[in-house]
Amino acid sequence: MWLLVAALLVTGSWRSPALEQIRRSGVLRAAMVNDPTSYYLGPAGYTGFDYDLVRDFAAHLGVELKIVLVDSPDAAHDEVRSGNAHIAAIASPVTDNRLRDLRFSRPLRYRTPQLVGRTGNAIPDDLGALEDTIVVAEGTAYVEWLQELEAQYPDLQWHARAGTEVEALLSEVADRDLALTVAGSDLVAITQRYYPRLVVRRDLGPARPLAWAVSATHGEALNRALAHFLRLLGTEEMARLRDRYFGHIDRLNYVDAVALATHFETRLPRYREHFERAGESTGVDWRLLAAVGYQESHWDNKAVSPTGVRGIMQITEQTAEFLDISDRTDPDEAIDGAARYLRSLHGRLPDSIPEPDRSWFMLAAYNIGLGHVLDARRLTASMGDNPDRWVDVRQHLPLLTQPRHYRQLRYGYARGPEAVQYVGNVRTYFDMLVWLTGRDETPEPVSPQPREMRPPRSQDPLSIEQPLL
Repeated sequence: MWLLVAALLVTGSWRSPALEQIRRSGVLRAAMVNDPTSYYLGPAGYTGFDYDLVRDFAAHLGVELKIVLVDSPDAAHDEVRSGNAHIAAIASPVTDNRLRDLRFSRPLRYRTPQLVGRTGNAIPDDLGALEDTIVVAEGTAYVEWLQELEAQYPDLQWHARAGTEVEALLSEVADRDLALTVAGSDLVAITQRYYPRLVVRRDLGPARPLAWAVSATHGEALNRALAHFLRLLGTEEMARLRDRYFGHIDRLNYVDAVALATHFETRLPRYREHFERAGESTGVDWRLLAAVGYQESHWDNKAVSPTGVRGIMQITEQTAEFLDISDRTDPDEAIDGAARYLRSLHGRLPDSIPEPDRSWFMLAAYNIGLGHVLDARRLTASMGDNPDRWVDVRQHLPLLTQPRHYRQLRYGYARGPEAVQYVGNVRTYFDMLVWLTGRDETPEPVSPQPREMRPPRSQDPLSIEQPLL
């Protein structure tokens, strides 16, 4: 008898079905990974393809969602095997090894494995003739896929490195510390925006299905419930969700000087009074406000981003509520609200940050949230640099995309390189607008004594003052 009990404890077969546990406890425990394709803290709160989907799935079941945060897809699967999580809510490749004790949902999206190098480093057509060794992260599906390729290319040179992540290897390739790695097409496209020297050398086979996983022993009913939810969601809504997070990842935000000069003559006159009025009331140079508006929408009040934000300042619904904006497509309301919010961020930065650096920190916080900017300052200080200098913090913001750094910080993953690009773009547009408006003296982006401002009415959605779940 005791041997039977011990065997049940070891195998876990004593546990009740996962769906029954969820309904009894009122909680869906989902194992997730903090990364740019799945789940991360954005300017307006938690977001990500998998997070949006599992949040809606929990609502469909009528239960609370509890995130079990882990380091990798393999770790998420281990949480399901152990019973600590009901579902691994991270779209990861379906492999033969994983199918031994897991059951997967229908494909949620697809990922093509790609061989990634850097510009100026050509490779032969025959993979077996590669002089450089391909380095991949141990414990990922890429290991199995390279093992499959060995049947076709027996001389293929590759190595699985322990204790690293795919994002870190891509960074090493960009920095010339590594010649070649393998990564998924979605992550490559995201990373190329930050590291433009990365180049896809070739696809390593067809697109592979990505799916969520449940226990093969206890997850059958849960998997059926998930399948029912996905059918109700429909292909159109799934396509919208995929497009929101992956449909625009290769879109560049740069425009050349000729385009800005043209829009200065054709578009800005419609909104210049709005920018000037908001600047006067808040102490933010109106041309800096206009530069932010140009970065956000190219001064197009009808602009709608792939993530659903609208208007000339591209304000989200949550931020509009915080700023007491009744119509975010009203240029006067949107520009005034953005100016008030920028001024608020400016005032909440540490007093030790002087101008003009203080304004560049303000812009970064407007883009990715104040919490992530404060994290970057702490990281900068820990590395012996000056956290009050934008030039120093700018060098460390990209590290917020690397797991070995963001996992040590309070607010986790952030698109730090995007913030660097954002601030750089706005500063360039600001300088051009100063030149175009004919002001000789060097302007101060934000004056030290603004006029009395109308305060926001609720908790700031971009301050990110909550810990990771």
